[in-house]
Amino acid sequence: MRTTSLLLCSALIATAAAPALSQDSQTPKRSDYPTKQLAAYQDYLRRSNEMARHILLSQAEFSPEQAARNGLNGYDEKVTVLSVDRPQKMLTAHQQSVAYLQDFIGKEQDPLVRQDAEIALHRVQQEIRGITLNEKYELPYYNVTGSIFGGLQSLLDDQVKPERRQAAVVRLRRYAGLEQGYRPMTVAAEEVITAKLSYPALQGPVRSQVEKDLATNALRLKGIAQLFDKYKIVGYQEPLAVLSKQLTDYDEFLRTKVLPRSRQDFRENPEIYQYSLEQYGIDIPAADLAAMAHQAQKNIQQQMTVVAAQVARERGLPSSDYHDVIRELKKDQIPNDEVLSHYHARLSQIEQIIRDKDLVSMPDRAARIRLGTDAENASSPAPHMVPPRLIGNTGEQGEFVLPLSNPATLGKGSGKMDDFTHKAASWTLTAHEARPGHELQFDNMVEHGVSIARANFAFNSVNAEGWGLYSEWMMYPYEPADGQLMALWAREQRAIRAYTDPELQMGKVTPEQALNLLETELVMSHGMASQEVERYTFRSPGQANSYFYGYLRLRELRADVERVMGKVFDQHKFHDFILQQGLLPPDMLRKAVFDGYVHKPDPGRSGLQGVLN
Repeated sequence: MRTTSLLLCSALIATAAAPALSQDSQTPKRSDYPTKQLAAYQDYLRRSNEMARHILLSQAEFSPEQAARNGLNGYDEKVTVLSVDRPQKMLTAHQQSVAYLQDFIGKEQDPLVRQDAEIALHRVQQEIRGITLNEKYELPYYNVTGSIFGGLQSLLDDQVKPERRQAAVVRLRRYAGLEQGYRPMTVAAEEVITAKLSYPALQGPVRSQVEKDLATNALRLKGIAQLFDKYKIVGYQEPLAVLSKQLTDYDEFLRTKVLPRSRQDFRENPEIYQYSLEQYGIDIPAADLAAMAHQAQKNIQQQMTVVAAQVARERGLPSSDYHDVIRELKKDQIPNDEVLSHYHARLSQIEQIIRDKDLVSMPDRAARIRLGTDAENASSPAPHMVPPRLIGNTGEQGEFVLPLSNPATLGKGSGKMDDFTHKAASWTLTAHEARPGHELQFDNMVEHGVSIARANFAFNSVNAEGWGLYSEWMMYPYEPADGQLMALWAREQRAIRAYTDPELQMGKVTPEQALNLLETELVMSHGMASQEVERYTFRSPGQANSYFYGYLRLRELRADVERVMGKVFDQHKFHDFILQQGLLPPDMLRKAVFDGYVHKPDPGRSGLQGVLN
């Protein structure tokens, strides 16, 4: 969850969607490079990663939980320490990183290593801008319960080695201020917020965000105890009892001191919203993207009309209107205790199609899928991929997590979500989150030795989520009609996101109108529609636009490559090459494809309008 100040995220290690890379990545595990070329590539990786680790280590102390999650050694017991001067300390560290990188770039001769350093420099400079904007415009806000739950969950996990899990007790004690040299995190958070409460020019947090946190923190607190019990960790009960009292008191502080300073108007300062768009990878005006999305939605609706009629004929349904057909499909609900087995079976079907149609290379190992816990659903109520440990990876894998409810939904209505627990929906969701989507993205970063700079510092949501939606498009021709209808449903959802998010910020629509649109046009459950509006208004404004834009850029790139290569175009090789580049933003990916795969001059962008259909 996005905090108002961004200070609970490490400045160079972003959310769970933005990985660093394995320290073992100097040796690609799958490569057809000749020996001499492979040796040169390994030398490039070694030198580039040394540069990148210098930056990572200089920032890791500001968010040690995320550093440990990403795989840096020595941070399992460390915790985030909040203070009034923390933003200035972070700025100082970033400025030192800028000086280091500028000096490094001036001396480096290898063009690939130099480019990686330029990628890192751009990221650090972005982070400096983000901290500066937050200090200028926004009141600090921390949901401490959520932050602590995330910090402990990252250690109490099936894929974390048992010997590391005991460090969670040390973290717990430090969060509670029971270790020498540490104060309770709640006390520090109150001090930071109180120091700025009297500044009327600073925007308070969005009221619905504070209310949502207060309504769901009990689930997170319960989830902490459940994690310690699940892994039979000894010695947690006493510090957790102390921490529970502190968190209860802190929530009262939020209720009495912060809630009155919160704002009903969710819209961000224009500078901050523009910064968010740039960080997520959107490099065109939001209004232009919104216009494209409106056009695309009309085209998608026309396709849905045709496919829905086919589904209605096949099933003998009384109405062929796609809204009615989707309602009928949603009646085919999978019992909760059979959801996982159904998704695993669907994944097997998709994998067989990928092999039969020769779409992309896949690993031999099985993908991981699990249901979200109540505590996880409170923080992340949408289906998502949790990436693996990518620094020093020892076999950890990404996990596709599927929530069944959205606790404390907006307005009146159940938090139960039926949007992904019917059989037709499992085709496109599995393709997006598992294979050939996000799980395959992260597998390739582990397997192919992509540099830390190209996996972490170059990351943006456009490229990550663009591949996810592109994967849905890739699988579409091979799915049954009901699966195709739900793939189009998902594509329309991303188009709606791409214009609703900015239009909410522009004041053209209200959250209530957005909620109604999702529930009527997409026949979404109230729980699913609520988490969508939460995403646009306070969880991560600007991020929802990235799916549609990233998808358009990948479709555009493929169309241009096919036009240049003609009959020799091989989609399997094209997809493998894309994945082997890590998480490059679109312009860098385009250059890499034409320089390293097509081996012909880039013909120039064909224009996004050409792929809207």
